[in-house]
Amino acid sequence: MRHATAATETMENNSFTVTDLYKICTHCERLSKKDLGVSIPRPLGNGPSRFIPEKEILQVSKVDPRVQSIFEDAFAALGRLDNISLVMGFHPQYLESFLRTQHYLLQMDGPLSLHYRHYIGIMAAARHQCSYLVNLHVNDFLQVGGDPKWLNGLDGAPQKLQALGELNKILAHRPWLLTKAHIEHLLKAEEHSWSLAELIHAVVLLTHYHSLASFTFGCGITPEIHSDGGHTFRPVSLSQYCVCDIANGNGKEDGVSGEVEVLIERMKQLQECRDEEEASQEEMATRFEREKTESMLVATAEDEECVQSRDVSRHFEDPSYGYKDFSRRGEHVPTFRVQDYSWEDHGYSLVNRLYPDVGQLLDEKFQMAYNLTYNTMAMHKDVDTSMLRRAIWNYIHCMFGIRYDDYDYGEINQLLDRSFKVYIKTMVCSPEKTTKRMYESFWRQFQHSEKVHVNLLLMEARMQAELLYALRAITCYMT
Repeated sequence: MRHATAATETMENNSFTVTDLYKICTHCERLSKKDLGVSIPRPLGNGPSRFIPEKEILQVSKVDPRVQSIFEDAFAALGRLDNISLVMGFHPQYLESFLRTQHYLLQMDGPLSLHYRHYIGIMAAARHQCSYLVNLHVNDFLQVGGDPKWLNGLDGAPQKLQALGELNKILAHRPWLLTKAHIEHLLKAEEHSWSLAELIHAVVLLTHYHSLASFTFGCGITPEIHSDGGHTFRPVSLSQYCVCDIANGNGKEDGVSGEVEVLIERMKQLQECRDEEEASQEEMATRFEREKTESMLVATAEDEECVQSRDVSRHFEDPSYGYKDFSRRGEHVPTFRVQDYSWEDHGYSLVNRLYPDVGQLLDEKFQMAYNLTYNTMAMHKDVDTSMLRRAIWNYIHCMFGIRYDDYDYGEINQLLDRSFKVYIKTMVCSPEKTTKRMYESFWRQFQHSEKVHVNLLLMEARMQAELLYALRAITCYMT
């Protein structure tokens, strides 16, 4: 008990660090069976991420008191510090905004009951087979008094939640197919119907967890030691690690020197071209259609890593339904023009009206991800990265058929190379297929913190794209 008391005192004095928590866990692991008479779980992974060295993640809280403070607050509020937060700690400004929004969605006053909120989180994460998030919310669901029978499968949940399955499926994989008929079906289901406010809350939760699944896979987040898939009772052997994890090294391969300089030079040239001449509206529209078509030719990766996870398919229907490029086989999906329906002019106010304060929280989070910059690129300082950030954001929206009339889509091919596009498309559209090899193959001279920054951009751009389609459908229904 002496060790437990010491740990408790440390926490009560509010002086513990993330490193302290790790030391406590490691010390507990070292206690032998002889001392306690029980099997001690051993971590299966090496730190919070399979892609990023543990020491780099833990170092952040050591050198930045602000990060340490955010971690302490998160631990005090939830009684845990999850690996997603540890990895997001590279970017404390964003992490604060993210945690504030997530806390409001899950715990503050709102249209939906607490157990409904966690169950919707389970449904959304399960669509991408994200067992990490599913397990997190299964525990939370039970803690707030959720019925364990619902966890046997979606057909064990109330009819009202089952009806959400179709919306969950379309939003996760092909949001451009969402229509006001889908909304009407949910709002006019007699005794199982949703109110508009409840539906907005559900839509925000679904899009939040679809995109968070993208971030989880994109950063190679591993389960915590106490979670399913996070530990073993056997000595860790070589066979428990994926061959690709061992074979891939650190990703700083030969032959990539100059990659950053080339990118910086291209941004300068594009800026000069912008200043000299502006393309016509017809030409801009043509460039968007060309990029949209090319994005369909970018293939997502095949499953090649051996990530073990429990079966989560019981939490959703129609597991064969997945991402499919729009406008294939003669289908024509009309372009979603932001000038006709945008987050700033339409979506924000609709969310804020039906679910007060959430529009504001989401807007701050989108702005934070989009505008976040340290004016650095790898080893270069004083670099304006706005052109690159905009290309990444608009490329994702382009893959979802969303067009900005004032953007020259010709810039995307200049700034995003093929390996980066494969990574983006896989992480955004089929995140469960994201591999360590793909993570290492793009921007090989960049820091891990910069790749995490990219993943924040991808996550928020995806969430906003899904939200735009859902909110437009709700607006169509209301008018």
